[in-house]
Amino acid sequence: MNVLITGGAGFIGSHLAEFCLQRGDSVTIVDNLSTGDLSNIRHLQLEKEYRDRLVVHTGSILNFDLMFELISACDVTFHLAAAVGVKYILENPLESIRVNIHGTEIVLNLCQKLGKKVLLTSSSEVYGKHTHAPLVETDNVVYGPSSKFRWSYAASKLMDEFTALAYHRTRGLEATIVRLFNTVGPKQTGAYGMVIPRFVSQALAGNPLTVYGDGTQTRTFTYVADVITALTGLMAEDRAIGEVFNVGGTREITVFELAEKIIDLTGSKSTIQITPYDQAFAKDFEDMQRRVPSIEKIKRLIGFEPKTDLDTILIRVIEHFQGENMSAEEKCPST
Repeated sequence: MNVLITGGAGFIGSHLAEFCLQRGDSVTIVDNLSTGDLSNIRHLQLEKEYRDRLVVHTGSILNFDLMFELISACDVTFHLAAAVGVKYILENPLESIRVNIHGTEIVLNLCQKLGKKVLLTSSSEVYGKHTHAPLVETDNVVYGPSSKFRWSYAASKLMDEFTALAYHRTRGLEATIVRLFNTVGPKQTGAYGMVIPRFVSQALAGNPLTVYGDGTQTRTFTYVADVITALTGLMAEDRAIGEVFNVGGTREITVFELAEKIIDLTGSKSTIQITPYDQAFAKDFEDMQRRVPSIEKIKRLIGFEPKTDLDTILIRVIEHFQGENMSAEEKCPST
């Protein structure tokens, strides 16, 4: 099978690309490298077994001619390309909206015209400011005002969902939508606001772990390999077409408790530093107090349940960071 992955040099996309190559697919990646990094896929490019089955394009999904060429040549498209990370979105609001809405419309339009199946990755952010749990795919959405750019990402991803469903209902596009809840694992960077890699990096350096807000906000976390199982399982299931699915973990934990757990697992002497939102972000930031998914729908359809518990996730991320630090020391030995 010929697989196109938009955003394939990103954290999730690179893991998906490796999975597809390992099962024998030919994979084409397109990524503008705004938050992705070619280092995430360098090992795939160097692997002799994959050399004839992997093509990488550094380009934007906003480039219609490029996307026409790539979608024409594929059998299925995993559309992961998007502006991601709270920090990046607040610093690049207009570009984030353009990529998430206009770029996605280009991908969906071409997939429909060329008769290609597409899986669109959306986000738990679309639920907005709900405080109940678990969140179900049919729940209403509750956003803050448009003056708070924190919600521009949520609104743009919801518009992506509306667009995909409209193409499906009116033009027969074979589209499936997945709402991801805090995917984590090796190769994820904390540079754009992702909490686990940021905490792990701080703990290993012996620096204070900065908890934004009061730390009582809760999250669940999903290991990237489990997410790949869900994405590929849904792509292979025709009954998923035209439907929206949550994909996430089931253990709810406060951000403060998460920081404590990472300090314990790393053996760090770091302290925890509480930082009010208005000191950490621009004035137009708001947070979601609770984000816990119901995964009953995907479980009923394809039997998906996350296999990796939170402690295992954290240990693997810590080991990845420790391995990177050791590699850096070997390249730059002290004198």
